[in-house]
Amino acid sequence: MADQKKMVEAITSMEEDFSRWYTDVVKKAELVDYSSVRGCMILRPYGCALWENIRDNLDARFKELGHENVAMPLFIPESLLQKEKDHVEGFAPEVAWVTYGGSERLTERLCVRPTSETLFCEHFAHVIKSYRDLPKLYNQWCSVVRWEKTTRPFLRTMEFWWQEGHTMHETKEEALAETEQMLNVYADFCEQKLAIPVLKGRKTEKEQFAGAEATYTIEAMMHDGKALQSGTSHFFGDGFARAFDIQYTGRDNKLAYPFQTSWGMSTRIIGAIIMTHGDNNGLVLPPAVAPTQVMVIPIAQHKEGVLEKANEITNRIKSFCRAKIDASENSPGWKFAEYEMKGVPLRLEIGPKDIENNQCVLVRRDNRQKYVVSLDELETAIPQALQDLHDALYQKALENRENRTWAATTMEEAKEIADRDNGFIKTMWCGDLDCELAMKEQVGLTSRCMPFRQEQLSETCICCGKPAKKMVVWGKAY
Repeated sequence: MADQKKMVEAITSMEEDFSRWYTDVVKKAELVDYSSVRGCMILRPYGCALWENIRDNLDARFKELGHENVAMPLFIPESLLQKEKDHVEGFAPEVAWVTYGGSERLTERLCVRPTSETLFCEHFAHVIKSYRDLPKLYNQWCSVVRWEKTTRPFLRTMEFWWQEGHTMHETKEEALAETEQMLNVYADFCEQKLAIPVLKGRKTEKEQFAGAEATYTIEAMMHDGKALQSGTSHFFGDGFARAFDIQYTGRDNKLAYPFQTSWGMSTRIIGAIIMTHGDNNGLVLPPAVAPTQVMVIPIAQHKEGVLEKANEITNRIKSFCRAKIDASENSPGWKFAEYEMKGVPLRLEIGPKDIENNQCVLVRRDNRQKYVVSLDELETAIPQALQDLHDALYQKALENRENRTWAATTMEEAKEIADRDNGFIKTMWCGDLDCELAMKEQVGLTSRCMPFRQEQLSETCICCGKPAKKMVVWGKAY
């Protein structure tokens, strides 16, 4: 069995204090630094590179489906925000306002965008005139501001980075199909690239996005059993279109309102990566988004030919993976610990004896398994090792979710489970808000989603005993 001795003593054990462990990892791995503005983080180069890999992968998926990138203003006039009543009420507590321009008080307050539905709707009203102008498939990469009271890097910050898709469609059916399609894009990305299994479903009315007719979500389970909402897709119907008077001439030559969607994934997903795969030595990054997939470590690099060979290998493998070499004067032990902490998926060690034998040693980050590999086989051995690591991370996360998912048919049973451990609890629900609030007050759980894959656990609601309408997954969440 691979040696699992802890190499990084500066990181608090997750078993001792999971919250402190998370903060230690974020800081020690040099993902972020704190700024002088409360609740705002500085993305350091390593954290920025990780986000760029996530962004580029998602962006390619969006464009493959026909979406185009646009850029909207940072500021929203108060009168524009007020046009959609439910939307503005939902965001009111989180809005930051600009009241002065230079030394002059503004005649109208400007909201610093918490999201951009109203800006997109104002633009759509200008550019959509005919059914020939539809669909409009837009996406924006930007930062948004929400005035959070309690903050934590990636998970909840006052300013964060994300993408927000906004689309307009001729029919309700097309918009619903887009909403589901984009949720599946997020789910596939999480599972295929981030090695994070997700639960797909619909949010309850209480939890849905302000102004939406329906909100769909992917929910991931973290190592400690808590849930993290990892991506959402919203169906707006024609509510925003009516509020902003967005009309087009239809195929029947009559005026009609288009149907709208919105969907987003943010830097919060980096928090999901950390808390799903990380261990007591730091980050464990899925290969698809790791800034460096293979770190080459020369052993006894002072000896003749070692550095030259290590550089040659690095340049060679760069043709099929993201590789770097650490040729610094730090000891190999220091380098091992450093790149363990930063979650580099594979370490490649090459020393004098390896060169003599035309071989190197590959070491996997997740389990420290070592492979002696011929230098002639790197083009096949490295991709295979990276794939094996991805598969192992996914399987481990899936097993954690399965082992922490329970069914309950009474409130007492649900409370007993919730008091014992964090995880997902499946119950039947009548659909009433009072029962949803009772789960929060009596059991301490919030609804995560109504899964698309429904089960009939019983005939009645866990809370009130009335006929059940849906199975709901509940949990404690970040």
